[in-house]
Amino acid sequence: MTTIKDIYNYINEIAPYELQESYDNSGLCIGNGRTEVKKALIALDVTKDIILEAVQCGADTIITHHPVIFKALKTIDTDTVVGMLLANGICSISAHTNFDSSLMNDLLCKQLEMIPVEHITENGGAPIGCICALEKELTAKELAKHIQSCLGNVVVRYNDLSMTQSYADKKISRAAVCSGSGGSFWRDALAKGCDALITGDVKHDIFIDANNSGLCVFDAGHFHTENIFCEYMKSELHEQFRDVEFLVAKNNKDIVCYKV
Repeated sequence: MTTIKDIYNYINEIAPYELQESYDNSGLCIGNGRTEVKKALIALDVTKDIILEAVQCGADTIITHHPVIFKALKTIDTDTVVGMLLANGICSISAHTNFDSSLMNDLLCKQLEMIPVEHITENGGAPIGCICALEKELTAKELAKHIQSCLGNVVVRYNDLSMTQSYADKKISRAAVCSGSGGSFWRDALAKGCDALITGDVKHDIFIDANNSGLCVFDAGHFHTENIFCEYMKSELHEQFRDVEFLVAKNNKDIVCYKV
């Protein structure tokens, strides 16, 4: 019999919870460690549609990257995702910034067909992001097309330095990679000799500041730079716990729509 505690302990082996950031709430958010797990859905986030899918397919557990409870709750509305989980007796466990520090960016580099050579920086001993040396120099447009092909993006936002007078001849041979929302590390990437930063959730001011400093920044989206969590976790947990059925949720999808 596999329990929630068994799954927690295994995740702790591959992505130690002690590496999570102080603001994070990874781990068991809903449920009891002694609860038996027979079927689990895996997703990036807990949404109402994923909970309904779990109810319909008989899943007793949802395993996500982002924790369903991130900030302290004073009340629980039964119409919220937390309330729905409790009402349906579904456990929720997550591996967020501990997974980022341990595995996510190496997996993202592999997905991008890049080889990491060092980390961008670290925080409290936990590594953040990766730096990769490209096999050949690329223009910003070529790298954007490569990212889109590797990650399945509808849209990749980026600043093209070839359109500026100051950096018109700029090519990219060294790129920093940081899943999720890593735009704030653009200065660290620049200090490590990078020509580009690939991440998600990039704000306008970061594009401007990076562009003025000669760094190309690529916003490949939070979902697309982290969705690799799902298939990886499914494969790892399936090998470890053969008595449990692990499924990537059908409703695990980018909820943002794009008009191109």
